[in-house]
Parts: sequence; structure tokens; C-alpha cells
Amino acid sequence: MRYVSTRGDCAPLSFTDTILTGLARDGGLFVPDRFPDVSDRLAAWCTLASTDLAFEIMRRFADDIPEATLRTLIDRSYGTFRHPEVTPVVSAGNMHILELFHGPTLAFKDIALQFLGNLFDFVLSMKQTHMNIVAATSGDTGSAAIAGVRGRARINIFVMHPHGRVSPVQERQMTTVLDRNVCNLAVDGTFDDCQDIVKALFNDLPFRDAHQLGAVNSINRARVLAQVVYYFYATFRVQATTGAKQVRFSVPTGNFGDIFAGYVAFRMGLPIDKLILATNENDILSRYFTTGLYRLGEVAPTLSPSMDIQIASNFERYLYYLAGENPQTLKQWMADFKRNGTLSTGGTDHGCFLAGRGDTAMTLATIKKYWERDRYLLDPHTAVGVAVAETFCSDTLPTICLATAHPAKFGEAIRQATGQDLAHHPVLDALMEQPVRMDVIPAQKEAVARRIVAGP
Repeated sequence: MRYVSTRGDCAPLSFTDTILTGLARDGGLFVPDRFPDVSDRLAAWCTLASTDLAFEIMRRFADDIPEATLRTLIDRSYGTFRHPEVTPVVSAGNMHILELFHGPTLAFKDIALQFLGNLFDFVLSMKQTHMNIVAATSGDTGSAAIAGVRGRARINIFVMHPHGRVSPVQERQMTTVLDRNVCNLAVDGTFDDCQDIVKALFNDLPFRDAHQLGAVNSINRARVLAQVVYYFYATFRVQATTGAKQVRFSVPTGNFGDIFAGYVAFRMGLPIDKLILATNENDILSRYFTTGLYRLGEVAPTLSPSMDIQIASNFERYLYYLAGENPQTLKQWMADFKRNGTLSTGGTDHGCFLAGRGDTAMTLATIKKYWERDRYLLDPHTAVGVAVAETFCSDTLPTICLATAHPAKFGEAIRQATGQDLAHHPVLDALMEQPVRMDVIPAQKEAVARRIVAGP
């Protein structure tokens, strides 16, 4: 398997080379040169444990890693999870909830970043080199990335979050980690500002090379690969209990990475009928899929802060396939968007995709309903996905909703919805008494560059 840039101006790379490269040197994102068709393997895979299934899927994309090593990396990564299934499926009402929050930081990002941390360690040791990771987070990526690489001798990590725009628990999950290789940067701006700084640093090729920058945001191909696995796992579990031939997924998303993993699974032959894209008030993605126009707006703070994003960095990967894998068409679209803040690809028929918007009122009402009716507590991001899924209900096809975070990470939203202080977890409650460390900096590439040069 080789990996090509969506912009078309880089030589194809192996899987491990893309891991260290992150963003392609031409500014594009890496995609596989083909999707393996595994439709003839589904019957054999449907009863596999989650780690065995992960191995079968990942080895088709990471074919330059010895299979014994890949198995070890997978086992080590998911041995840190609190549930034996890693990503169990439970029922609530007429929804099947795919719980992705049983990792170290109680968010779905752990599934990719525990694996990526171990993968980095393997590749850096093999190449006898080191890395400065630069990351932007709207909430959960930062703590999950830190948990994946804290204390590792060959890695320093610099995590930017928008100052005052993540939940208090999310902030403490990052800033209470005092390992010497960890630097938390609170940026005076939005998540999009943080993401722009990451891309600017990676596009500054002399600085990037001199300081050996690496990425853990979903621009890194390994992030998407790890997330593909749970689409297969959930489909098999729901098919086993319902007998359904096809399933639907509802995915709360702001950066398009999580739902793009579902698109990869669909392209590999998994029997997905529809991928339902769910956004909050920051609805640039849902507006695109319903109108055909991708238009930049202002970021609106909401109860689901990890989705408070306007520029979805993974969207370029989908546009590449929409352009017929033509880099010239893709580059023209991206140039239009950079110049005008608007991108039009024509038409609204996107095959497997549906899209909708779940605003704050819908979010609160959904949390309240599922708690009072089913005694199941949804975090606000998952509630957006469930609320939108309910607008696309099918009488014949089961819907699997991705539960992206533990509700204890968003206690204030739970109180608003239910009138009760229900959202707790001992790991998070303990953070309130721990010391913190972070630097508040302006939303400038140069300010972050200075911190990287100085070290964590």
C-alpha cells in the first residue's frame, strides 16, 4: 500500500513514512492509493474480538510493519481501556449506542491516539530519531494525545487549545499533566486559529525540517485508520442482535475525521446504508451536504465545544474522492475556498451521506429524554448525533450512534438538561485538586514557534 497526497505534488510514501510526515509537503493530506475490498472477509471477521479485528483491518494499510510487531502495538494500545470489548455497543430507546469513551481520557480520541503513541515510539526507535509534535485541540484531542505520548523519551508535544473555549474538565485533563515532554499552550483565539497555526508551521518547510515536526491531529493518516475499526466492530455486533443486512451510523462531527473513517469502511465493502453527519450550530458541514455550498461562518460557542469548528481539516480527503481523485480539481476548489471562504462542488447527491443540525435546544431535550426514559446519560456531542439520527429514523434499518465522550466531561450541560448533578467519573473528579501548568499565548505562528525552539 502506498499513500499519495490529495494535492498531487509529492512522491507516494509508505505507511510508516506518512506517520512521521503528517501533513504532506505540498500542503495536502495523505490518502491510500486504493481501498482494499474486504467484502469477501466479512463473514469470517464478524465474530472476532476487537483487537483481532483491528489487526486484520490495519495490516492491509500498514503493510510495511512486521505483522508480529503490529499485533504487539495493537494489544499494547488497547490494553489500557476499561472495557474488555474496547468499543461496546449498548441499546437506548431505538438507538444502538457505540461507546467510544472507555479509554484513558474518556473520549473517542483515545482509540486512535493510544495506537498512534505506540506507533510513534516504534517508528522513532527504528529510525533512531526524535520528534516535536504540534497539535491543535477543540477539547478531547489534546488530552488523548498527551496521554498517548507523555513521558516518551523521543517525543516532545506542544498542544494548543482555544483559551476559555474548552470545558473546565477538558482543560484540566491537559494542564494537570506535568511530564517534562508536555507543553500546553492556551491560545487567545478559536480552534480554527489553532488549526491554522499547525498548518502554517507544517507548511514552513525549513522550520518543519529543522525541528522535526510531527502531527497527531487527524491530518495524520494513522488516526483515521484506527477509527475505521470500530465501524466494522459495531456493524457486526448490531447485525448479530438484529439480523439486519445493512446499518446506518450517526456521527457527531466538526472536523470530518470520524465520519471519514466511516466512509473508508463503506468503500472497503462494509454494508453501511447511510452515514448521517450531525453538526451543532457550527453547521458548515451539514449545510454543504444539504445545499452543495461550503461557506465559512463565525464560530459559535456551544455545549458541544469539540464540534465548534468552521474549517474541517479532514474534509479535503472526501473532496479528493468527490473530484474523481484529480488533484488539479481539488487544488482549484481549495484555492477558491482560501480566496473567498466559499467552495462549490455542484449538486447535493452524496451517495451514502445524509446530514442534519442539532442545536442547543435539541441537545438539551435529547439528553433529558434519554435519561428520563432509558436512564442512559448522553454527553452533549453524542446527543447532537442522536437528535439528528432521530430525524432520519428508518423502520427497517438499525441506527448506530457514536458516543464520543463520557458525560462526566460535560457536567454543566448535563445539569442544564436534567436539573441534576449526574455526570461524574472518579478519574475526572480527582483532577480538580491537582496542580496545573500552561502558557497563555497570542494566536500567532511565531509565538508557537518560539515555544517549540525553547522546548517544553
